[in-house]
Amino acid sequence: MFKPHGVIPALVTPLDRNGNLMENALKQVIDYTIAGGVHGLFILGSSGEIYGLTNEQKRRVVEVTVEHTAGRVPVYCGASEITTRDCIQTAKMVSEVGGVSALSVLTPYFMSPTQSELIEHFTAIANSTELPIILYGNEARTQVKIEVNSCKELSKVDNIIGIKDSSGDMTRMAEYLRVTDRESFTVLAGRDTLIYAGLCHGGSGAIASTGNIAPKLVSEIYNTFVAGDYQKSLELQFKLAPLRLAVDKATFPVVLKEGLRMVGIDVGYAFGPAAEMTSESKKVLEDVLKDLGLYQIY
Repeated sequence: MFKPHGVIPALVTPLDRNGNLMENALKQVIDYTIAGGVHGLFILGSSGEIYGLTNEQKRRVVEVTVEHTAGRVPVYCGASEITTRDCIQTAKMVSEVGGVSALSVLTPYFMSPTQSELIEHFTAIANSTELPIILYGNEARTQVKIEVNSCKELSKVDNIIGIKDSSGDMTRMAEYLRVTDRESFTVLAGRDTLIYAGLCHGGSGAIASTGNIAPKLVSEIYNTFVAGDYQKSLELQFKLAPLRLAVDKATFPVVLKEGLRMVGIDVGYAFGPAAEMTSESKKVLEDVLKDLGLYQIY
């Protein structure tokens, strides 16, 4: 069974002002992040604005990413719609395109299922596909938790192979690790400030949005940890923190797109009603990127 590991940036979807896909910019982001040493690419997540893309755009993002990545790193893909039916539809589309190593499935949003309904939801999606499934909890955005017992139960489903935990609750991440089988189930940090902490508890890496902007820095948190240089890994985690905190300076994922523009890749705009950053917030981000040696004049 496929085992996720390392740092996997949750890629933005480059869009022009009219919401059209910028395919060449997507290829630039793919090349930039892979050159930075990432261990995989994750498309069609919340950073990728899956909620605003048409079905045709979703398919094209998968096609372009698989073709351009050309096996250099594994490709992970979101199948994160509100209903079970629509998640299954996206999962089938991804399978049809081919070349994707695993699906990430977010909890439903807007509706608030019970834990038993959530277990049925994830199980039905897993049963609909041969692709490995990574559960995705991000309650700050969905208001839906994946409780520890639910994770334990779901980890027994053959092709549910892991969870991305964006709760920011280190106790819960540690509990996910404690109650599941380390050989068959992977826990990935979804909060970029907790990559090191997750690794210390036995996690296997992170799906990290800041990996769009600073792929080398984020990847090295993992690489130095695996190499046994825990002090260096911790220092790099602290070095990353200001960038992750800056991500909250505007409506998500506007800062990720502005950050990429500042490092030299124009990925366009986020779907409205998300607006551009204020000049004050841009200055904060600019200073952070200058401190990291990533800022490019454009």
